[in-house]
Amino acid sequence: MACFFRRRVALQLAEVCGLSEDVFIPLICAVPVSKKQSSADLRVSVNSLLQTGAVPADGDLQRRTQALANQMKRDAVVEEVSAARGGIHFRLNRLALAQKLLEQLSSDPDGFGVKSELLRHHQGGRALVEFSSPNIAKKFHAGHLRSTIIGNFIANLKKALGKEVIRVNYLGDWGMQFGLLGAGFERFGSQDELRTHPLEHLFQVYVQVNREAECDESVRSAAAEFFRRLERREEQALALWGQFREITVDEYKRIYQRLGVHFDHYSGESFHHHQTQSVLDELMTRGLLKTSQKGTAVVDLSGAGDMSSYATLVRSDGTSLYITRDVAAALDRKQRFGFDEMIYVTDKSQTVHFQQLFHILRAMGHQWAERCVHVAFGLVQGMSTRRGEVVFLEDVLDEARSRMLNNMRQSSTSKELEEPEQTAERVGISALIIQDFRGPLMSDYKFDWDKVLQAHGDTGVFLQYTHARLCSLLRRHVRETYSCSDVSPLVDSRSVSVLQHLLRYDEVLLQTVNELQPRPLVNFLLTLSHLVAVAHRELPVKGSPAAVAQARLCLFSAVRSVLANGMRILGITPVEKM
Repeated sequence: MACFFRRRVALQLAEVCGLSEDVFIPLICAVPVSKKQSSADLRVSVNSLLQTGAVPADGDLQRRTQALANQMKRDAVVEEVSAARGGIHFRLNRLALAQKLLEQLSSDPDGFGVKSELLRHHQGGRALVEFSSPNIAKKFHAGHLRSTIIGNFIANLKKALGKEVIRVNYLGDWGMQFGLLGAGFERFGSQDELRTHPLEHLFQVYVQVNREAECDESVRSAAAEFFRRLERREEQALALWGQFREITVDEYKRIYQRLGVHFDHYSGESFHHHQTQSVLDELMTRGLLKTSQKGTAVVDLSGAGDMSSYATLVRSDGTSLYITRDVAAALDRKQRFGFDEMIYVTDKSQTVHFQQLFHILRAMGHQWAERCVHVAFGLVQGMSTRRGEVVFLEDVLDEARSRMLNNMRQSSTSKELEEPEQTAERVGISALIIQDFRGPLMSDYKFDWDKVLQAHGDTGVFLQYTHARLCSLLRRHVRETYSCSDVSPLVDSRSVSVLQHLLRYDEVLLQTVNELQPRPLVNFLLTLSHLVAVAHRELPVKGSPAAVAQARLCLFSAVRSVLANGMRILGITPVEKM
């Protein structure tokens, strides 16, 4: 295990420098395989040694680093210590590297990496993740894909690290747009159409009423009145709104099931609109709520008291706004769930909104707002199907499945599958996820079907193909008992490269959770897939002596386990046949 090797090195550094070994544990890094100019496995940088005081800042740093390296002992685990430019490098005994890594992966495959002491500050506690959050009475738009898969990844990551995770879907189910929809349905709606084609009919009503509202003041007045009826909880208006909500949630659950996403709570603005008055009362009591010249109720965010920056919480007609309900929701969640951290996943256009929300919560004296985070993301450009521009997510999922099924049928390597459509669906969704996660989340990116579904290169299809290929290899040798008792056949360069890469897994998870970005984990899994593809080609199991075959099967089984666990964190269901 990586921590075993780190601690062995840290013990020596502690002994030589007279500091605690715990000081050095987080400073010791695995050397990425792709950057290896030497055979080093671990390194510690001079800068980190300077910061801890292990190396004095004065004098010749290189000479002092060399002197420190010379004092380090070589043993059965650390074979070689050398001072390199910028740090000290450590070469591990190859048998010890294989033995320790494969022992842990064999005995506790699901705990590998995620139980590392590097991650102890991220283990335990309770995290609430709000994501997806589409608007009701509308079909699931393709634009909500990013929030859904990013939020699911963050929730999976937190859970894998041992946190209790509460997944919340905060539906857009309140506001003036429902005044428009309600007024529109009373004018143009049909209960028969609503039963047979629910979301299509609501969409048609919404388009029609918006068109008429642009040029008819009476329609706008009717919409405002319908929303006021909702806020007053008038029975007839609430019943119609409740019907819209129930229909929509049922439709969304079907889409979430396809994506492999679930929620613990379906919430929404409507759950908190009745709590907004208590929020406003508290803000008033604290002297934070002001009345503007326009008659709106605002909170001054300027810090200087000059209203150069402010957030509006109540319209001049007395109705609440989105941010008012968000403040109420945050307070309610803290009371109900007692979370340690709360993470909101939305597009970057809402960055200012969340800055204002967190500012208001802190101004109200809630220090836990420091542990509220907004994970923002950019837009996807050019997502379309063969029929043209995409509007609905279901069209994207159908297209991914259809294209993948076609690719699988044309591939000479594809096997006969019992459920080809289900496999094509899972692989297609994997492709969408990896395409989305390869870059920084804040970046916009251009969608390209041909690149997304390539079987080679850095794609979700390649990840799934690698996993399925390893599963196939292990199935062919399922009757053979193999253990990690003799790892001596795994000291060749291909095996060592794979093992060296596995050594980095906990560091990658640490970077991933610190940044709440999937890219480090995606890159790790793709590199692992490339390394094991070469090893699979050059290190045959069939026809090899029994001891060699057993050791290689142990290595390939370990890689399959790490691949599968990493893919699940990303929200990908690994396939075993392709």
